[in-house]
Amino acid sequence: MKITVAGLGPGHKDYILPIVTNALQKADVIIGYDYYFQFCEDFIKKDAVKIAMPLGKEEERAIVAVEEAKKNQHVFVIGSGDASIYSMAAIVYQVASLQPELPLELETLPGVSAFLAAGSKLGAPLGHDFCCISLSDLMTPWQVIEKRIRAAASGDFVTSLYNPKSKKRYWQLERLKKIFLEERDPSTPVAIIRQVTRPEEKITIQTLGTFDVELVDMFSLVMIGNSQTYQYKEHLITPRGYLNRKPKTGTEIQQESFRIVTNKLQELAHSTADKWAITRVIHTTGVLDDHIHYAASQKAVEQLSDHLQNGGTIVTDVTMVQAGITKQFAKKFQNKIVCCLNDDEIPAFAEKEELTRSQAGLRKAIGLYPDALYVVGNAPTALFEITDQLRDTPSFQPAGVIGVPVGFVNVLESKEQLVQSKNTPWITLHGNRGGSNIAAALVNACFTLQESTNYF
Repeated sequence: MKITVAGLGPGHKDYILPIVTNALQKADVIIGYDYYFQFCEDFIKKDAVKIAMPLGKEEERAIVAVEEAKKNQHVFVIGSGDASIYSMAAIVYQVASLQPELPLELETLPGVSAFLAAGSKLGAPLGHDFCCISLSDLMTPWQVIEKRIRAAASGDFVTSLYNPKSKKRYWQLERLKKIFLEERDPSTPVAIIRQVTRPEEKITIQTLGTFDVELVDMFSLVMIGNSQTYQYKEHLITPRGYLNRKPKTGTEIQQESFRIVTNKLQELAHSTADKWAITRVIHTTGVLDDHIHYAASQKAVEQLSDHLQNGGTIVTDVTMVQAGITKQFAKKFQNKIVCCLNDDEIPAFAEKEELTRSQAGLRKAIGLYPDALYVVGNAPTALFEITDQLRDTPSFQPAGVIGVPVGFVNVLESKEQLVQSKNTPWITLHGNRGGSNIAAALVNACFTLQESTNYF
């Protein structure tokens, strides 16, 4: 009393595994979809009983298989591809499990599934994580199928589509295309493999953007590449990752970090220069939403970049900002970085004028370096000093102001005064966000503006 379930592969006899043909020759009863018998006729013994049924009678085939096995016969249930993938194994095991008292032996033999054969025909599209989705909603609600489509698209899986289209199911594939285009680049390769391994086999390679769903029918399998898949001649290649090792050096890690951040910023309504400044901020804070707070006057990043690359002076409110500016950049362009906060006379001067030390340090620097780039990352009083001097001191014509003090007292007010400044390039982060590290990151962004073309 035994039932063997096996797949006959995708169509051609050469794809039927020897383990299957050997078992077929020993079977007493063979049950299957009538169309499939043509592929295995040569392997069936002469006195075996063949029970052929039409398409759509899968449950009936399973029931008959159990009944025939009760006669102490070896029953063989055939299907296409691999019996355990969208084929007969599941329903046979389900029906058999309803009669647990039977001393029934169950066996599933492997087969070559259509998506594996298609993958081989295409070369190497399945080199990394992949999934299969059936678009047939005969046994699965479409709402569930669509959830799986979205998961596959957002998860960047190479995706093989079974039952992609029929005369009555014509709209689902176009819907899938729309969902995938929300997550994948239109240039993503798509292959249509029709009648794989059979004489009528035809392979068409398109892109997700140009994918013509009208070329697909019930005899087709569709394979959509992931973000790394590419076409080489008539092949599709999905890299396994060996040639794209993880970054190891400090420079490689930084570049990969920039790539991750800039991929999230591509669609922002900012100039390339501003997106580069935002990239450096997010790289420093690790908060992708920091782009929401960023603001700058028109072409401020470009103007400050010109100042720095021409050797312009930088004045900071605190030494932490000074320390965060990459010394390699300043050395290359011979920039002087000044912070007067700890100068000997500042404590007495601050006490005399009733100023904070940061404010006193900025007042001194303004007298010495009226055309410098001023960078505030800590003290809102220092930013107040700058905005007041912009209004009251005509000789104070700074190259620009980066004003990102952090905190809850006077921070919003000082930034608002900066934003209202006329004829002075400025960069800030709205709200309470800021800090010395962000201030230094914005200076470094201006130093490295030319790198932005590598990412945007």
